[in-house]
Amino acid sequence: MKTKRHGAVLGLIAAGALLLTACGSDNNAPTGSTNSAAAGESSTPVECGGKSKLSAEGSSAQKNAMDTFVQAYQQKCQGADLAYNASGSGAGVKQFIGGQVDFGGSDSPLSESKGEVAGAAERCKGNPAWNLPLVFGPVALGYKLEGVTDLTLNGEVAAKIFNGAIKKWNDPAIAALNSSAKLPDKDIKVVYRSDESGTTDNFQKYLKAASKGAWTQGDGKQFKGGVGEAKEKSAGVAQAAGSVDGAITYVELSFAQDNKLSLAKIDNGAGPVELNDASVGKAIDGAKIKGSGNDLVLDLDSIYGSTEAGTYPLLLATYEIVCSKGYDADTAKAVKAFLTVAATDGQAGLAAAGYAPVPKAFQEKLLTAIKAIA
Repeated sequence: MKTKRHGAVLGLIAAGALLLTACGSDNNAPTGSTNSAAAGESSTPVECGGKSKLSAEGSSAQKNAMDTFVQAYQQKCQGADLAYNASGSGAGVKQFIGGQVDFGGSDSPLSESKGEVAGAAERCKGNPAWNLPLVFGPVALGYKLEGVTDLTLNGEVAAKIFNGAIKKWNDPAIAALNSSAKLPDKDIKVVYRSDESGTTDNFQKYLKAASKGAWTQGDGKQFKGGVGEAKEKSAGVAQAAGSVDGAITYVELSFAQDNKLSLAKIDNGAGPVELNDASVGKAIDGAKIKGSGNDLVLDLDSIYGSTEAGTYPLLLATYEIVCSKGYDADTAKAVKAFLTVAATDGQAGLAAAGYAPVPKAFQEKLLTAIKAIA
């Protein structure tokens, strides 16, 4: 995945609300050592050692972020490694609960109603699993429409597109939001995720919150709109949308950019908002935590339905799902080392990969939770 272009959109986030306290490290410490930072590096010590190669699986939305984290981990802890399989959030949760990987990656927290909370506790030997948000990123309404590169949508119109109530690009509802655009009399071709996806879940939650009742299909990791063409994983939907004129999809920013999709602005009631560093940073800065203790589940509903000017409301947070207790000693030590690096030094490379570094307040909460893993 080529990521060098992505910093143009999000490269300034750390200068604003999302102050990142950790910088990259190129200090290689022997396995088993305590790595304290020198000048210019993270000040958070990392207890390297334990299991030499961790395994994790899940969200494809965070694949590039995980690659960045692994690089930082290898630099910080000599001989350490992590293999990440970007199989999708649903598969990641299943593999974690089944004990096949050391931790899972998901764009949505564990679901109590689906039995995931109980299943994860059983996998963790009777201890609760924690949802730790390490990766934030905007979800783009990416489209390909010849002659139209400046398009505004709102929650209601987006909902009607993705449930089939609006079928043409020149529909009056779209035209009302885009008076200066020459919208063609062309069919809208929806592309959606076929696999279970936290991106789908977050997108449907946004539609539910922002559509003024136009989205009645509910949420969840399976797309429920009932229209369009299904493709697997983020790369699949972005590639499909980029190859067909008239297509639209929901996908993480980095994938939209890689496939040269145009990005729709979102009007949340206070005017069109472009997806950029300032609008994403403003949204993340307002995120609240609704989980208890070290289970850092975010309350994103207030963001999805926000009418605050200048806020881009469509984003997701990717969680690493870990056992609070229940690992063997070697696995626990390595998991804590990896997550500590990911929450500090690893965050420094995220803007260049199309993500937003965690806010300082979240970073502190993450480190507290990681330290408590046993």
